[in-house]
Amino acid sequence: MSTNTMPEAPDNAGRHLRHVLTSTAAALGVRGFTNQLGIPPASIGVVVLADGLGDQLLAAHSGHARFLAGAWRCRSSARILDTGAPTTTASSLASLGTGLSPGQHGLVGYDVFAPDVGRVVNMLGQWDDDVDPLTWQPYPTVFEQTAASGAKVLTSSRPQFRDSALTRAALRGGEFAGAETLEQRFNLAAEWIRSKRPIPGSLQRGRPDPLMVYLYVDELDKTGHRAGAGSEPWIRMLEALDAAISRFSRQLSHDFGEQATVLLTADHGMVNISEDCRIDITGRADLLEGVSHTGGEPRFLHLYAENARYTEHVAAQWRAVFGDQAWVMTRQQAMEEGWFGKVDQRVLPRIGDVLVAVHGELALFHTERTGDAPLKMVGQHGSLTEAERRVPLLELTARSLGG
Repeated sequence: MSTNTMPEAPDNAGRHLRHVLTSTAAALGVRGFTNQLGIPPASIGVVVLADGLGDQLLAAHSGHARFLAGAWRCRSSARILDTGAPTTTASSLASLGTGLSPGQHGLVGYDVFAPDVGRVVNMLGQWDDDVDPLTWQPYPTVFEQTAASGAKVLTSSRPQFRDSALTRAALRGGEFAGAETLEQRFNLAAEWIRSKRPIPGSLQRGRPDPLMVYLYVDELDKTGHRAGAGSEPWIRMLEALDAAISRFSRQLSHDFGEQATVLLTADHGMVNISEDCRIDITGRADLLEGVSHTGGEPRFLHLYAENARYTEHVAAQWRAVFGDQAWVMTRQQAMEEGWFGKVDQRVLPRIGDVLVAVHGELALFHTERTGDAPLKMVGQHGSLTEAERRVPLLELTARSLGG
């Protein structure tokens, strides 16, 4: 996309990450959902979320992920999805888990302003004790609705996410199995499926319950932040993921044939930012005049104005300094462009009065609020560049995707 024009609005109604679990539920026969993405019919549906594995990263490193690359190169088994705005884990996982746009589920960034408590709060791993996840995101999740239909649901993830605030807000419902390594998570998922579903040909009574499995892999994202996407440690982690998901998918196909489908997708991509392009705005009076709070993340800032009369002034100042490297929009402009999809009234004040979405090699930090630690991160995401917002959807049991 040209950096001289605003990015296209997220394709909320089309090939979007928010439709992955809802389409999988529909493919399992769960009523109330639409198979927007053409997931093949099955009675066992597994969705693997590889945090940080953008489509461009998979394309660039396909030689280190030969199993995934085989599906990625096949037109019938691969699609490119949009993740929406911002391209950050909390927002994307909430869209995946609820089937809603950020403007509805309300997790509109990494750090966002909470009007009820009057301060910026974290939406990922450090939720404020004064923020109730069930109030912040009140819509039912796909897991809750699927389990209520009679299907069996499992989340296989890290143990600390069992009762995390993000899980309670957007991924609640069904059973949970925790393991620290990605290999163990795949093993737990396989064991759970075998415990719920006899292998075809064995003695069983009646029609088996549909099974939905969500398997979360965050190793690539963590490694990319620390060492950079495409670094040697990152590539080793990609190879480990490819090997684990290859064994899992092939065994599931062998045991259950077309009863099972395995999908892989991601929540965002990642770009590497060199140290001299990581800019601290602390003390910049020209940028912070009229700003009461900063939020978001280094490539998608939310700027909250002291009052409405400062909004245009703040936007103009940021355009003057970063206009050649960032898209700067007011909240109203972003809503008109459809950046957050449909926006509920309760969510409006959580969105910055001014939004700064970086498209150049740049990351902007406010260390007075965040501390210095984020400055060390090499891999970054959050903005609406192709590298950050486009993610793969792969069917890994040799079945075709429609839609």
